[in-house]
Amino acid sequence: MATTENQITQTYASEDAQQILQLAIARREETGEMSRTQLFEVASELGISPADIQAAEMEWMTHRGEFQEKNVFNTYRRSKLQQNLVKYGIVNTFLVLLNLASNHELSWSLYILLGWGLGLSLSAWNTYQSEGEEYEQAFQKWRLKKQVGQSLGTAAVKFRNWLQS
Repeated sequence: MATTENQITQTYASEDAQQILQLAIARREETGEMSRTQLFEVASELGISPADIQAAEMEWMTHRGEFQEKNVFNTYRRSKLQQNLVKYGIVNTFLVLLNLASNHELSWSLYILLGWGLGLSLSAWNTYQSEGEEYEQAFQKWRLKKQVGQSLGTAAVKFRNWLQS
């Protein structure tokens, strides 16, 4: 009787309830996919009106492209960080070995190692921050740069086609 009473009185935060429902839906569907009809059936069982689920579906469709674009942006930022880490490792290994070979101690290379490491640490911190105003500004800047690059590429192709005709 005590477990039934605990189940009845226990409440969940909205985000927790969403996560539990997502897990339950994922277990229900072995393929990981759900038809639109099934989506409306689940919503009906949960007491969600068809109008609300349609509005949520429309909102999801409008934001889906931006979510995908942000995933590409995050992957791009992480790959740039990884490239910088490799450069840091190669250059600083060389400098430390050069310093050790010439002076038989770590002196001037340590300042470069620590200074560059601090900058790289701050860069890593920014790379893994995916919320906030700075992130949004960086995303918008990257998106604009990508769009301008695509526009210039399209203009170059049209110009080349025009020259060939």
